Amino acid sequence: MWRSAARQLPLRLTSGAFFLHSGLTKRGADEQTAEALHGFAKATYPKLAKVDAQQFTRLLSAGEIAIAAALLLPGVPVVVAGGALTAFSLGTIGLYLKTPGMREEGSLRPTEQGLPLAKDVWLLGIGLSLLADGLTGPHRAVTAARCALRHRR
Repeated sequence: MWRSAARQLPLRLTSGAFFLHSGLTKRGADEQTAEALHGFAKATYPKLAKVDAQQFTRLLSAGEIAIAAALLLPGVPVVVAGGALTAFSLGTIGLYLKTPGMREEGSLRPTEQGLPLAKDVWLLGIGLSLLADGLTGPHRAVTAARCALRHRR
């Protein structure tokens, strides 16, 4: 179990610190910044048009801070932290894939404008690695063995 936690530590610390910074930065966003973030998101995800720009930015900030907490707090199970990171990064990769101008024509290669979103593929990889570790790691075998012993008694 300690090996698994040690292996997860760099992934959780680096991505958690990134999310904490991002969430705290958006927390005090002015109206112009909120409008820009909201405009970008609602252009790709039209249902977001129903949400006020300031509210959207506050929710985005809170979500990023919550993901940071899940990644940085050792008591949060790796499956929860990895799942949250995976879900968020899938949303931003969706922005990358669906927003015109983010990729070179007919390619997955990012344009200069798309590079900030394209990097979220790394966050997806980290999230999936944490999920895989949490679902298949050595602690699962120990838990399964303990359950089997309890049922024999």
